[in-house]
Amino acid sequence: MDKFNDMLLVTANVGSLFDNVGEIQNGWLEELYKTIQKYKPQFIALHFQEVGGKDYMVNMDKAESFFCTIESSEEMKEFDRSCIYVDTEFQTEDSFTALGSMYFIHRALKNIYQYDFNAKDFKTVSGQTKYVGSLNGVCTVEKEKFPKNFWPDFKWSRKGFLRTRWIIHNQGLDLVNIHLFHDASNLIAVNSSPSIYSANRKKALRYVINRISDSPSNPIPFFLFGDFNFRLDTLTLVQRLTIEADVVKVMKDRTNEVEKIIFEEKDDGRQMLLQIEEKLFEYVHQAVFRKDNGRALLKYDKEITSFHDVIREEDITFPPSYPYIEDSNQPKQYMNTRCPAWCDRILMSHTAHDLINRRDDDDDDAQSVVYNTIGPNVCMGDHKPVFLSFLLKTNNH
Repeated sequence: MDKFNDMLLVTANVGSLFDNVGEIQNGWLEELYKTIQKYKPQFIALHFQEVGGKDYMVNMDKAESFFCTIESSEEMKEFDRSCIYVDTEFQTEDSFTALGSMYFIHRALKNIYQYDFNAKDFKTVSGQTKYVGSLNGVCTVEKEKFPKNFWPDFKWSRKGFLRTRWIIHNQGLDLVNIHLFHDASNLIAVNSSPSIYSANRKKALRYVINRISDSPSNPIPFFLFGDFNFRLDTLTLVQRLTIEADVVKVMKDRTNEVEKIIFEEKDDGRQMLLQIEEKLFEYVHQAVFRKDNGRALLKYDKEITSFHDVIREEDITFPPSYPYIEDSNQPKQYMNTRCPAWCDRILMSHTAHDLINRRDDDDDDAQSVVYNTIGPNVCMGDHKPVFLSFLLKTNNH
């Protein structure tokens, strides 16, 4: 007999919460709690990236209080078991990922086991366990930072993955928190299709998928959710946005490097349509990224296509999750630093996709699967968290 368990998976790049401590955090937490109250999950997985923010050496002490706030909140009191892993050990640069994963299990949910990667065996989850630091030697989590040679031309940064493994009513699952490399320069991103950054992310993601598919005879279904930093294919998108424009390239003094690319309308007004610099992507018709939740732009979201052999994803019906202005008066406005993109995603193996129960129900209020952003009308920082709420098919014997 099948049994169903309500699951809530959330991914959130929380760097902004530490860079502007107090300004965003309360509203951010309120939106998270509203989502939990609405979907009433029995199992919650929260995957955070950029814990401590950009200035992590100064702000890392605030990270622990952020995790404590969630853990001790009124909204979590019905969850009698929790497992928390936060990589805060920034002093060890060769292994620091700034990833944090929190798992909460409702008192109504029985028979939950977690894998011990050292003993190679599952153990019953009981009480609260919390690991804050380097996570080295913690036997219920696997942590890996991407090798330096994955980003040969760029600064080595806090990118990697954390994996935990679970049994929920006899169903094994891997839950993987991931953070892939970003686009360092818009001028380089627009040079080729796919961009050099996209190629780097593809290599790193293939590496992670190979690592977590480590038992070829009986691979465990996995959910892979985090900040993939997937970007729209910049070159083809820019060609589409500026089809009726003239191009002006401005060069840096005394070098042959491009400093900015300006696209101007061809009519007498010569209005600037788009300006691209290393950290500027200023398009005058920004509403195109929000119209119909950006649906017309999904065809430029190509980075996942080469993984369709191993990865599935629910249909995206929400606007790009990054980069939002950090202004509470403009919660839907994008910054003009980057081209908006669906960076924050919840991906899954084909076997995990098969475990999602899909009710045939015409009642929109009772959607069995919801893939969306948290806080669409609230300032949540530069990234909107993304969640997946669903019923997990599990075996009751």
